[in-house]
Amino acid sequence: MPGCPPPPVRAPDGSCVLTCSDDNTLRIFDLPPPPGPPPGLPLPQLVGDGGGECGAVPALRVPEGDTIYDFTWFPLMDSSQPPTCLVASSSRDNPVHLWDAFDGTLRGSFRAYSHLEEPVAPHSLAFAPDGSQLLGGFDGAVRIFPTHRPGRHGQERRLHRAKGGQRGLIGCLAFSPTQPVFACGSYGRSLGLYALEGGGALALWPHLPAAPTHLCFGPDGNRLYAGGRKDHHILCWDLRRPERPLLALERRVGTNQRVTFDLDPSGRFLVSGDTEGFVTVWDTLTPPGAGDPPLLPPHLRFRALRDCVNGTSLHPALPLLATASGQRLFPAPWDSDEEGTAEDGPPPGGDNRLQLWWWGPDPPGDDGRDSGTADADDGGVGQSC
Repeated sequence: MPGCPPPPVRAPDGSCVLTCSDDNTLRIFDLPPPPGPPPGLPLPQLVGDGGGECGAVPALRVPEGDTIYDFTWFPLMDSSQPPTCLVASSSRDNPVHLWDAFDGTLRGSFRAYSHLEEPVAPHSLAFAPDGSQLLGGFDGAVRIFPTHRPGRHGQERRLHRAKGGQRGLIGCLAFSPTQPVFACGSYGRSLGLYALEGGGALALWPHLPAAPTHLCFGPDGNRLYAGGRKDHHILCWDLRRPERPLLALERRVGTNQRVTFDLDPSGRFLVSGDTEGFVTVWDTLTPPGAGDPPLLPPHLRFRALRDCVNGTSLHPALPLLATASGQRLFPAPWDSDEEGTAEDGPPPGGDNRLQLWWWGPDPPGDDGRDSGTADADDGGVGQSC
C-alpha cells in the first residue's frame, strides 16, 4: 500500500541497521562488533549512542516531514569513510532527501514535480550499484537523478505506453549487480526489465498474480526474485529464459503490507518473514518439487513471534539475521475487552520490534535462536502497516 513504512535495511558494510516507523522517523541501530559472541553466550543487545539498549537509544534518529514511502543506503557506504555514509529517503509531498548517517544532517535533495508543478515523491528508491544515480518510482514512470548534482535534474522515463507498458505506481525497484539493467514492479500487477541507458522494456511480465512489493536480483544477475502483496509465493525467473518462472517459494502473506526478503551474499539462501510471524529459509540449490512453477521446499522455518515479520536482512559477512515485526491493528467492532487473545494472533497493540538472530554453526543460545531485541517502545521500531 502507498504510505506503508518499509521494513529495515542493513548497511552495505554490515555495521548497522536502518529502520523507519509510523511516527515518520528513520532510526539507525549499531550492530554488535565482530566476531560475535562465544558459543553458549547470548547475543549482545543492540547499542545506541547513549550506551543503553537500542530499544531506548538508537544511534541516530532522523525525522521526515510526512509518511515515509521508502529509504535506502548509499551502496558504497563504509563506516570508516564518513563521506560515504548516506541514506536516501522518500516521504509524501517532499523531495527525496539524502541524509548523513553519522549526524543526521541533510546533504542534498532531489526534487520532482507533476505536470501541474506540484511536488511529488517517489514510492520506491534504488541506487545504481556504483552510486552514481538514484532511481525513483512514480506513477507509470521512473526518474533517474544524478547523485553528484542534487536538485531538479532528474530524467523522466515513461513506462506506460498507449499499447502496453506498465500502468500504476512503481512500488519497488532493483538494480542488477552485474549489468546496467534495473527491474520495476508496478501496483498494476506488472514487472518490467529495462536498460539504464534507455529504450523500451527488455522483458515485460504484464499479468502477475499479485502486485510486486519487493524485488531482488541474485548476485550473478541471472535470477530475479519478486514477492507481492496478498500473494503466497515468491516467484523466481532465470533472465536467460524469462518466458516462465523458474521457481516458486511459498510464504504466507495475507495483507497488502510490504513483506521483504533477502539473499545471502552467495545467492544460495533466501530468507523471508510472513504475516503469521514465521521466518522461512530456502536453499535455492535444492532441487524443486512438482508444480507449475516448480515449488521449492523450505530449508528451515521457525516462529519468531506472534505478529507480522515484515522484513528480513542478512549481514554481508557474519551469520546474523535482522528481522522487523509489526503492523497496524484495528480492533473489530464486535471485539470485547473480556475476551482473551487468540494464541496464534498478535498480542494487543501488536509486537513491534527489531530482532537479531544468530544462524552460524555455533549457536549463541541453548536453542540456537537467541536474539538481541530492540523493543518498539521508542516510536515503534520496524512497525509497518
